[in-house]
This record gives sequence, structure tokens and C-alpha cells, in this order.
Amino acid sequence: MTRASRFSAPRPQAIGRWLLGVAALVFCMVVVGGITRLTESGLSITQWKPITGAIPPLTHDQWMDAFRLYQQIPEYREINRGMSLSDFQFIFFWEWLHRLLGRVIGLAFAVPLIWFAWTRAIPRGYGPRLVALLALGGLQGAIGWWMVKSGLSVRTDVSHYRLAVHLLTALFIMGGLIWTALDLFALARSPSARPARLRPVALVVLLLLAVQLMLGAFTAGLDAGYVSNSWPLMNDRLVPEGISWMGSLWTTVSSDPYLVHFLHRWWAWVAAAGLFLLAARAKRAGERRAAIAVHASVGTQIALGIATVVSGIALPLAVLHQAVGALVVASAAFAAHAVGTRRA
Repeated sequence: MTRASRFSAPRPQAIGRWLLGVAALVFCMVVVGGITRLTESGLSITQWKPITGAIPPLTHDQWMDAFRLYQQIPEYREINRGMSLSDFQFIFFWEWLHRLLGRVIGLAFAVPLIWFAWTRAIPRGYGPRLVALLALGGLQGAIGWWMVKSGLSVRTDVSHYRLAVHLLTALFIMGGLIWTALDLFALARSPSARPARLRPVALVVLLLLAVQLMLGAFTAGLDAGYVSNSWPLMNDRLVPEGISWMGSLWTTVSSDPYLVHFLHRWWAWVAAAGLFLLAARAKRAGERRAAIAVHASVGTQIALGIATVVSGIALPLAVLHQAVGALVVASAAFAAHAVGTRRA
């Protein structure tokens, strides 16, 4: 094989492996994002500097400058007034790490993409999809700053609506990376393989899961997990006391902590039923591994959700709950892809 032919042959297997590596980085970012939220660290960096912000404060004076900026926002004035510099450095670390991972993911996607394009290794028809995923990653960075801005002037925390958009976009990107990688692996096995299609049953199940993920983001953003530490009843009642009408149905459903918590714990069973149906369809399509992944991740996630509630939102359990939630998305993408694969 000549040097020219090596630089013009599609490499679906290599590109698929690269995409799974990027998906793993997105998974890590979702986990760190959960820690950032649970430790109330998200507003510790009050400026958006995509390039120079990669370097944290290195001297005492630089740390004091960053701390003074934080002291100007409502979260410090109304909640954390009097916190020490070391406490500030702790929350700063998690937000800095979260943003650093975003930069790493951007480089880990953009640089290999340019290389694969230059060497003509991208199979026909996949270039636009890869560029779209890169654009979504850039949009996600902007969404993250849009979310942070919501907590810098009037509120003492970020908007839970913007938090939900930020989380769902990250999980959508991860699912898209996995789906595309699976298409490329199929192409590597058979040059005649065509991309999988999103079947109606898979679409419905993924929408059920998206609602549950949105409710989870609302629960985190509103600190709604703290309103009850008992299960299955909430404070000795099936439907908890404390639900208040907030002017409209949507505002009440999305912003009342008691109702959001109630919906999140019970919609889980609707989403789980749909996912188990999807797993059965995937197994019928010949992908037993996808069915096992769905059952294992969903069962673990339900157990972790209950444990997180009864523990009073213990940090390790809550972080695991978010991590396994991302694995549920990954397994759902795997199963939906299996259902949508057109076999000869």
C-alpha cells in the first residue's frame, strides 16, 4: 500500500474508537458537573475566559483578586459571607476542573477531526455529522456560561431551567457520539452497512427518559431532594404536603420543590418501563449486550436514587446517581441503535 493510498482510505474503526473516547470524556464532565452542583461551586468563577481561564490563580494576589470578584455576587453576600480563602479555593477548584474538562473535550474532538479530514479517513456521509457534533460542543460551552450568568446578579444560584438545558445538551452529545461510533463500527464490519434509524418506539422511550433527566436537573437546581428523606412515602404521605400553586401549571410543575421531587421519583418507573421495553426489542434484534446494559444501569440507578434520598443527599451517593444516570443514557443509545439497525 502506497503512502497516498494510506492517506485516502476511510478508517471507520479508528474514528469510532476515537468517538467513544470523547464520549468517555463527556461522561467524566457530567460527573464533575454533578460534583460542582452538589458542592455549590458553580458560581465561584465569575468570568468567562475561554483561553486564559485554563490557568488558575497561581499567586496569593491572584487568588485574592478572584475571591474579591466572587464576593461581589449575591451567593457570597447572602449565603457564604465570611467564608475563608481556603473554602473559596475548594469550590473554585471544582468549577475550574469542570471548565478545564470542557476545553480538553474541545481539543480532543477538534484536533483529531482535522487530522481525519486532512487524511481523508472520514467515510462518505459522516463529515457533516461530525462537524455538527463539534458545533454542539461549542454551543454547550456557551450554554454553560449562559447558565452561570443567571446566578451572578440577582439570584443566589443558577437558573434550574438553564441547568436542565446544560445537562440535557451534554447527554445528547454523549448519546450522539456513541450512536455515530456504533454506525462506524458497523461500517467497518461491512462496507455496505447503512446508518441505523431512530425507530418510533425508540424515540418514544428516549423522550420518556429525557423527561426524567429534565426532572432530575430541576430537582438538583431547586435542591428539591432535601424536602424529604423517606421512601416510598414523602414525609409520611404519598402526595406530599407543601405543594403550592405558582401561577401556572408549567411553573408549578417545574418550580415547586415538593412537586418536582414527587414527579422525579415516580416518573422514574415510567421511564424504566419504557427502557425495559426497548431492551427487549434490542435483544430481539440480536443485541443481547445492549439489553443487559439497559437492565443493569436502570436497576442500579433506581437503587441509587432511593439510597440518595434516604441518606439525606449524601455527596458520594448523589454523585454516583448522576454518573449512573449518564450510563443509562449510554445504554439507551446502544439499545436504540440496535433496534434501528437494518440487517440484511
